[in-house]
Order: sequence, then structure tokens, then C-alpha cells
Amino acid sequence: MNLKKSFLSLLAVASLLFFFASCGSGSGSGKDEVTILYPNWAEGVAFTYLAKVALEDNGYDVDLINLEPGLIYGELSKDNSKGDVFLDAWLPHTHVDYWNDYGEKLVKLGESFSEGTTGLVVPSYVPINSIEELNAHSDRFGGEIIGIGSGAGIHASTLRAIDEYDLNLEQISSSGPAMVASLDRAVKNDEWVVITGWKPHYKWMNFDIKYLEDPKGVYPTDVCAIVSRRGFEEDMPEVADFFKKFNLDEEQLYSLMGAIDTEGEETGARNWYEAHKGIVDSWFE
Repeated sequence: MNLKKSFLSLLAVASLLFFFASCGSGSGSGKDEVTILYPNWAEGVAFTYLAKVALEDNGYDVDLINLEPGLIYGELSKDNSKGDVFLDAWLPHTHVDYWNDYGEKLVKLGESFSEGTTGLVVPSYVPINSIEELNAHSDRFGGEIIGIGSGAGIHASTLRAIDEYDLNLEQISSSGPAMVASLDRAVKNDEWVVITGWKPHYKWMNFDIKYLEDPKGVYPTDVCAIVSRRGFEEDMPEVADFFKKFNLDEEQLYSLMGAIDTEGEETGARNWYEAHKGIVDSWFE
């Protein structure tokens, strides 16, 4: 009888120890978890996967959630947000509408890229240099500007450009990959095409293209900002500090994007991280 009681007591203690150990480790891994929200944009994917592999290598669990930009801002602004951070907020201009709606409930931690530009882009062989020249050649462009999703800030900027310049062209909403495919098809056939473009983007490495001059200043210069939910910095100060220092120059970013383009998101980002470990890990110091 005593032996039975002793066994049950030991079993109860073991159960309690397991319970508290499980509660203390969250998912059971013993690591803190960071959730990054990201859009399906080439530079956003690159920032996100680099952060993922670097954080994982330094002992964190990382969850990624792919959403449209409006949903990202909305989610991060919630008191019970399922996300922690977004690395590709185009501020202060391109995403101004989102910031006006949600900015008071968000925190800007840093800048993943500090020289973001947007505009209308054509192949360099197209012999025009300004948005003001588009109407004279609208037929050559099929009356279309190939854009990306309507949730992107550059989509709204292009609608303003059509109005400001009284353009006889219609913006066609597609996706980033579809836009690049249209550019690739036109270049292979030596055809005219105008697309919505931005830097940073790997198309500047792969194609001989140029911005059209924007004398009315519709398309602004921005930074790719890193924003988080409120309370993230207090909850995870070490990770927040990492994101405050997270910043790539143009050469570094294009190199990272090229690796992802040829090797895939996870593998390309991990290989790039291993080759630049000293730079990236310095952001944890």
C-alpha cells in the first residue's frame, strides 16, 4: 500500500514538472517566437527570409504570415495582434493612407532599406524619357500601364499620375511576378511596355530599364521601414534591437534577392546569411 502511494506521489510530481516546463516553453521548444507579416513583393520576401534565418540561427522560433499590405497594417494595429513586425512599410509617402489609418497604433523600429523609389518604368530602348511623353505613344503601349495589386501604394500613386498627367492609359492590376513576366515578354520581342516599378527590385539587375521622369513629383522617395505592434519592444527587447539595426544597402539587397531568385526563398536567404554572417549577426550586438 505504501509503495503504491509513493508511486502515485512520484507520478503526480512528475506530471506537475512536465506541466510547468511546458507552460514555460510556449510551443514546447524553449525558444521565444517571432511572427513576421510580409507581402508578396520581392524585397519584402528578401527582408523577411533573411530575418527568419538569422533569428532562427540565434535561438528564436519564427513564424511567417503572407498578407496583403492593408491587412498587415490592420493586423499589427490590433491589441491582440497575431503578428509582431513588418519589414517593408513604404514610408512616409507611398503607404501614407495606411499610416493615417493605423500609424498611431504602430511603432517604427528602423529601416530595412533607406533609399526606396517608385515610378513608371520602360525598357531603355524605348525612346521617351518623361511621363509627359506617354500620351503621344499610347498606342505603342497598348493603352496600358502594367501594375501590381490594388492594395499596393504604388497602385494609388499611379492612379494619381494618370489624373495629374491626364494620361490616355489604363492601369492594369496584376501581381509582382505577372508584372515582371510582362516586362520579360516585351523585352524578348523588342516591344514597348510601361510598368509600375520601384527600387529595390531584382528587375533592375535582370533588365536594362529606366524610370520615366516625373516633373509633377507624383512618385516620392521613401524608406522601407520596419514597423511593429505596440508592446513588441517591451515584450522582446533583444529582437526589437535587432530590427532597429537591420539595414541593407542596394548592393547587399540585390545580392540577397539574386540568391533567393536562383536558390529559393529559404535556401537562398540562408546561404546569403552564412556568407554575410558577420554583418547580420552584428545587428544582435
